[in-house]
Amino acid sequence: MSTQFSWLNEPAIHSGNDSALKLMTDDRTDFWQRTFYGFERDNGHAYLTPVSGDFSANVTIKGKYEELYDQAGLLLRIDERNWIKAGIEFTDGLMHFSVVVTNGISDWSVLPLHNALTTDEVNVRVTRHGDAVRVQYSINDGPWQMARLAPFSAADATAGAMACSPQRNGFEVIFTDLKIGPAISRNLHEAADSSASE
Repeated sequence: MSTQFSWLNEPAIHSGNDSALKLMTDDRTDFWQRTFYGFERDNGHAYLTPVSGDFSANVTIKGKYEELYDQAGLLLRIDERNWIKAGIEFTDGLMHFSVVVTNGISDWSVLPLHNALTTDEVNVRVTRHGDAVRVQYSINDGPWQMARLAPFSAADATAGAMACSPQRNGFEVIFTDLKIGPAISRNLHEAADSSASE
């Protein structure tokens, strides 16, 4: 599987690579298609590599979350209208683990992280098994938690790190250990899944 990353909507300010990538978002960037808000945006920043078949993508993120909808995580993308983004989104003064699945139009699910601090590191993992995508997260290298299991196309795509700031510019994010590799076990229950700590 290729690990040659390239930019979709390259930010004006960035440095590093898949081992350690730092960026600041441009003004009013986002990935969203229509639902509820009515607008379409495809100008978020993403550092992507081609993927095919089953795989797992992992990254550790740390952001300076300050404004509504500041967000960072992973993006799995076929095209402008078919993608999944998953990671931290700052809303209502709190970090949430957020997943948006877009098949023509976007949905949005959030899990409030009441005990998380904005200084915490969050690990994000997206795994594709055929036509299903599994999204997991852990905080400060804690246990993996499943956030979403969603149907999604098994078509060739791209995957990698993503950051947006729909309300401003200058959201600063650090990504470390961005990796794309073989899919973890299909076992959904971590206690019985020895690959959960990979």
